[in-house]
Amino acid sequence: MPGPKPPALVLAEDVRSALQKFSTKHSTPQQLAWRAKLILGCADGLNNSQVAHAHDTDPDAVRFWRSRWLAVAAIPLPDLSIEERLADAPRAGKKSAISPEQFCQIVALACEAPEKSGRPITQWSGSEIAKEIVARGILPSISPRHALRLLKKGISNPTASGAGSPR
Repeated sequence: MPGPKPPALVLAEDVRSALQKFSTKHSTPQQLAWRAKLILGCADGLNNSQVAHAHDTDPDAVRFWRSRWLAVAAIPLPDLSIEERLADAPRAGKKSAISPEQFCQIVALACEAPEKSGRPITQWSGSEIAKEIVARGILPSISPRHALRLLKKGISNPTASGAGSPR
């Protein structure tokens, strides 16, 4: 037995054209291009299952992006770009207390030899680098464990530790 018919998604010609260009542009992140293609499929009159089958995904994903698009459809294109319409929503949770600039200062400190800071050691330990971060005024306080965690996870990928810019 067929389910309820999804709400119609009608695109103005300028929006459809912008979506098509956005979905095929080489510099468009693949996740956003995929979402644009879902919206175009919905606008072609296909139901969620048909769009999902065509793009090898779950109908729930199509349903989600159809409803997200419909929620912002009334906002004019100059006020809310295609990329902004298809971007992830802000994530829940506490924002990082460490700014990207502070993170860069911490990484730069870790790259310095401890002797340069007057520390009688040859390698940074968690407690020594935490003390130096506070001594230089980079942060008012930081635990040795968190300082090491930032450096271990963050040097190759600063956003993995939550120290980078918000997603």
